[in-house]
Amino acid sequence: MSAQTSKTDSSPAEKATSDGLQPGFGWTQYAEQTNGRFAMIGFIALLVLELFTRQDFFTWLGLR
Repeated sequence: MSAQTSKTDSSPAEKATSDGLQPGFGWTQYAEQTNGRFAMIGFIALLVLELFTRQDFFTWLGLR
């Protein structure tokens, strides 16, 4: 029974390669998803910064 389950179950590394979500160089789906996630985190951090300082981003940078 364990031989059957080992053939049907795949490891997380195999699932990552079958979905195309493996780190690589260039315009890969993995790179685009990672970039988008960091962009969302950065945008939320900017909103939190403006909320706590009561200043907009350009004032915080000293451009106004």
